Amino acid sequence: METNELVTILNGYLKLNKARAKCFAGMILALIKVRTVNLVDLSCAFQSKSKKESRYKRLKRFFSKAVFDSAQIAFFIIHLFGMVEEKVYLSMDRTNWCWGKSDINILMLSVVYQGIALPLFWCLLPKKGNSDTAERMVLVQRFIRYFGQEKIAGILADREFIGDDWFSWLKQEKISFCIRIKGNSITTNCRGLLVDMNALFYHLRAGEALILQDKRKLWKQAVYLSALRLTDGELLIVATDRLLEDPIALYGKRWQIETLFGCLKSKGFRFEETHMVQAARIERLIALLAVTFCLAHKVGEWQHDQKAIVVKKHGRFSQSYFRYGLDFLRDALFNLKKVIVEEILVMIKNALSEPFNYMWKTRL
Repeated sequence: METNELVTILNGYLKLNKARAKCFAGMILALIKVRTVNLVDLSCAFQSKSKKESRYKRLKRFFSKAVFDSAQIAFFIIHLFGMVEEKVYLSMDRTNWCWGKSDINILMLSVVYQGIALPLFWCLLPKKGNSDTAERMVLVQRFIRYFGQEKIAGILADREFIGDDWFSWLKQEKISFCIRIKGNSITTNCRGLLVDMNALFYHLRAGEALILQDKRKLWKQAVYLSALRLTDGELLIVATDRLLEDPIALYGKRWQIETLFGCLKSKGFRFEETHMVQAARIERLIALLAVTFCLAHKVGEWQHDQKAIVVKKHGRFSQSYFRYGLDFLRDALFNLKKVIVEEILVMIKNALSEPFNYMWKTRL
């Protein structure tokens, strides 16, 4: 995949000047090859006639000075995977680690897509620990600004993303949600008396689920509650704004963002190996990871249509679309398979059509 051809593909989405766009495209190809965000390793794989030291400095300059809106990335991803017209479920989660004395704490909003989550918007939290309602609202409002509230089928989130203010805001904005609740939360029984959430579902055996048909009080909010007794005895309890046929199954799609984090980290691009600690630079690095991840996943889908991934005895694929596509791309780049690279470029171009250009001009 030639850098200039990739620049042409991305040019309609990422509003970078020519030099920065070429640098960004070059880093995508380098990241595919070396599978690490470490700038020393990236500079070794970065295609350029300049010396390695000069390449390294060029990459550092990009992350310190390049300016582009993550909405550009979101539009690219939505369009690449053909989700322009359909409503989508959004998953919210957080990942964090320490580098030296610095805490890197990332809040991310992704779109649920066929067993994986695709990153759309993110921010660095200037603190340890959980996000608050205001920080969550910012990400969701960014999505609404560019895609509209009507595009959201619902929000999926884990027990960290709870609270009266948060639920109140989601209901006020008419955004459906399916969010896991802590077992020690207080709710009401069928007679309106306050009870412990665990006590409400204490009779469930392992593997049994129950969907309550009437609304219950959670903080100041009226919600529907459902629960599943897991094999380890723990209760999985979810709250929804409306009565759903299978809220537990819907909540299960939230796990896809955990799979995404795994692909960005140890199973893919080893995100934790970055030495960056400045928030703005890390956000630009996530943009690089997001685009590269999505290209690899798209290539994996395309390649699966031509040569299906092996299915194991338990009925699951032997590897993910992402890993299938990533390995296919690495092989093509390392072994200079130009014909295959050209086919990949054509496939990506075909996925990006005119409706996006209209949306881009009207939304941004």
